[in-house]
Amino acid sequence: MVSEQPVTTTAQSGLGASGNHQPANLGDILERVLDKGLVIAGDIQVNLLDIELLTIKLRLVIASLETAREVGINWWESDPWLTGDTEQLRGDNRRLRERIAELERRAIEDGERE
Repeated sequence: MVSEQPVTTTAQSGLGASGNHQPANLGDILERVLDKGLVIAGDIQVNLLDIELLTIKLRLVIASLETAREVGINWWESDPWLTGDTEQLRGDNRRLRERIAELERRAIEDGERE
């Protein structure tokens, strides 16, 4: 059975020296984690008769964008899934607009013929 204990921090008012503690709220903990960053790393290996069948390497970094940039992590700035190729999108958009205009023009011409 796991007992749950509140996380405590030293009070910022200087009362920490006298031994008084106040529980930290979730916001304080989250702010501290995002400010400093948190790395969780683990490896999972599946072996059968001393033969490695599978290795999974897990790496989780939790940090604010500012903290991540400070340590050189900025993959989201160049990830094509997140940034999108704006030139390609603009070209596709232009071609679609031209195609719609052409279809509308043909519809009008066909309507005038009837």
